[in-house]
Amino acid sequence: SHCKEYGFVFPSSEIYDGLGAVYDYGPYGVELKNNIREYWWKSMVQMNDNIVGIDASIFMHPTVWKASGHVDAFSDPLIDNKDSKKRYRADVLIEEHIAKIEGKIDKEIEKAKKRFENFDEKMFRTTNARILEYQKKIDEINTRMKSALEKNDLAEVKQIIIDCEIVCPISGSRNWTDVRQFNLMFSTQMGSVADDANTIYLRPETAQGIFVNFLNVQRSARMKIPFGIAQTGKAFRNEIVARQFLFRMREFEQMEMQFFVRPGEEMQWYNTWKEKRIKWHHAMGFGADRYRFHDHLKLAHYANAASDIEFQFPFGFKEIEGIHSRTDFDLNAHEKFSGKKLQYFDSELNKNYVPYVIETSIGLDRMFLAVLAAAFEVEKLSSNNSEEEGNERVVLRIPAALAPVKAAVFPLVKKDGLPEKAMEIFNQLKQICRCYYEEKDTIGKRYRRQDAIGTPFCITVDHESLKDNCVTLRHRDSMQQ
Repeated sequence: SHCKEYGFVFPSSEIYDGLGAVYDYGPYGVELKNNIREYWWKSMVQMNDNIVGIDASIFMHPTVWKASGHVDAFSDPLIDNKDSKKRYRADVLIEEHIAKIEGKIDKEIEKAKKRFENFDEKMFRTTNARILEYQKKIDEINTRMKSALEKNDLAEVKQIIIDCEIVCPISGSRNWTDVRQFNLMFSTQMGSVADDANTIYLRPETAQGIFVNFLNVQRSARMKIPFGIAQTGKAFRNEIVARQFLFRMREFEQMEMQFFVRPGEEMQWYNTWKEKRIKWHHAMGFGADRYRFHDHLKLAHYANAASDIEFQFPFGFKEIEGIHSRTDFDLNAHEKFSGKKLQYFDSELNKNYVPYVIETSIGLDRMFLAVLAAAFEVEKLSSNNSEEEGNERVVLRIPAALAPVKAAVFPLVKKDGLPEKAMEIFNQLKQICRCYYEEKDTIGKRYRRQDAIGTPFCITVDHESLKDNCVTLRHRDSMQQ
């Protein structure tokens, strides 16, 4: 509701009752989104001498997706509840069940800490036994799920749901259909004749545009391995369960970088990029405890190592970025399907080879949601608050570098030459950064509006400003003037 009221995000096609899991970014949302994208691009491309960027098209030759494995393997296990008629990802249901057991472990640990202060050996042993029992359950479920997903044993996936007594969150029943695979790609036709020969796909990821341009980029930019290619852009997935606001959308934007390395060096670079990417997130200033790594149980068909950086959203820890060691799968596959060589000549080793790839892939929309979730606060104000205007305020503590508006300029009153002086300052500042000018309402209400959109600084021009050329500078977070 805050996003809609203050112009960050609107439901798509709202006057027609909206479209599921599709959203439009408003005036301040698009500024924040652009700032996050620019922050990522500068840190990835500008600050690394061996990384360059491209912007590949959304439409690609359909054989690209056959080579990448998306036509045959890009699917999720789907299950329906017969009573609620709701559809779920079977693996997510199991993961959520595991998360509940992990929550029980956390509670037992808290109990154990309290009991340890007044040491009771019998109770301590009982608590410890419960924790071990819960952990054993988690390990058993994880092992079964990993094996079932790797073998594509959908009957076993359903059996895990039955054995764990997982119920539908809506109906509360266990009346499940069989599990089946559901391909996530959107298809359409190109050209004037709608037949199978003209079927193409909206890209489900941006990475393949990088792989098919590997040699074009390497030769034209004169890159030597190790080097990376970065790209931001739209991707499309027909998600089974699109929910949790911007977290899972059908049209979204990715920020990806594919880093090409010598075969045999991929794990070293995999660990290097894990470390670099977590530092980038920590630099936001939201607290290191809001992030954690989660290693994949089931590896994708192209990977030999994969880990997610998870962020603590209001609905729990969820993936915000993936770091994957993609081996040489993609380039080899495109060599095979295209009949063109995609090899690099290493002058130091004096030989040709297909490079291995380390991928970093972050969802821009998820990053947007993470920033808002971490920044949003309803703050109680002290009784000696000089700004009046209520006993609490809604504030977005967005990092200044990402804030949609960097500074707001106000004349104290709309007369006596103050608007002219304020507009003079505004016109100077807007050459440097995104600014806002407002004359309406009391100064306290104007401050509150800027707090709600995350503006770090407000500049107020008063009658003294006309004499001494000084202004009042007000800081968002501390409210100091």
